Amino acid sequence: MQLGSPTTLVPAGETRDGTPCLVERVAVIGLGLIGGSLGLALLQGGVAREVTGFDRQEGAIKEALQIGAINRPTSSLEEAVEGAAVVILALPVGTLSPVARAIAPSLEPGTIVTDTGSVKGPVVRELERIFQHRAHYVGGHPMAGSERAGIKAADRYLLENAVYILTPTPASDSAALQRLEELFRAAGSRVMVLDPDEHDLVVAGISHLPHLLAVSLMQTAGELARQHPLTLMLAAGGFRDTTRIASGDPVMWQDIFLHNRQAVLTLLAAWRRQVDILEGMIARGAGEELKAALHQARLLRARVPARQKGLLPALHELVVTVPDRPGVIGFMATALGNAGINIIDIEILRVREGEGGSIRLGFTTAAAARGALEILLGCGINARML
Repeated sequence: MQLGSPTTLVPAGETRDGTPCLVERVAVIGLGLIGGSLGLALLQGGVAREVTGFDRQEGAIKEALQIGAINRPTSSLEEAVEGAAVVILALPVGTLSPVARAIAPSLEPGTIVTDTGSVKGPVVRELERIFQHRAHYVGGHPMAGSERAGIKAADRYLLENAVYILTPTPASDSAALQRLEELFRAAGSRVMVLDPDEHDLVVAGISHLPHLLAVSLMQTAGELARQHPLTLMLAAGGFRDTTRIASGDPVMWQDIFLHNRQAVLTLLAAWRRQVDILEGMIARGAGEELKAALHQARLLRARVPARQKGLLPALHELVVTVPDRPGVIGFMATALGNAGINIIDIEILRVREGEGGSIRLGFTTAAAARGALEILLGCGINARML
């Protein structure tokens, strides 16, 4: 079969409100957090005129249609990809190959296919083989996420200003790569091109290894809790923040660790060496060496970009002290909502019945947090930036 040229993205048509769109039809296979968020960004951002969707869970399809993540539900993989200029496989790493094999015969020549898996080396090699002579495949990985999963957690702005990595190889079609860059930039992401194997090693260090460490910390705390039942009740602050990623989907993370096995094992060995060094310092009572290691870690931590979207979104936060009276949270939400400021995270930190308590509010941008601070102070509510 002669492989056609990648389907043109500009211009493709118009959205329902008459504004120009970048692509006529995008198919999203897998309507979870990432697939749903991509669909919302493409449709509500006017990037695509039509987003078809398919998920093995019928409820996810209905929910995606209801929230506007898709505007054309489908009942099969084949129907979903029919006539699509771009197909996005927003699926767990372990299911990408069988789904790719299932849709390959239904793709029109020139279709662009990408995926959102967080492991790229083996995935890219396998999917390039499957789509060879059938479609233009380029691997992808949006570096954004949440502890929550599923279509109900989908967010129109999840990918806004997040890094979106594309992983072409010498076999990739350059025009298809360029058109995917256009598409994801238009959806609000910052696109970066990276070699698939380099991607896997880097992401193993900054995402996969931290998840394993969070799991190991929770397992350790669980063992301690069996002998000391107050352990988990007393856990808060730094422990909660350090281990929050352990709340991730076990099936998804099992696939990630096994598919990126070599890179994960390499980084685990490097981490174990660091733990051995620290353990030796403590065992010897080597205070100056320990202080130097802590200082070096502090300096390295300062080099991590502040407030940059990654695999888990950073928050710009306020702590608010409020009186104990009915409706106070609703009052704050209304005051901020009337100013167009959205609270994306809220947590009651401490409460004393009859007096009041402190509440943490999270915002996506520093500007939103500053605006919220000004409004709340103007309403006579005690608030401060974290």
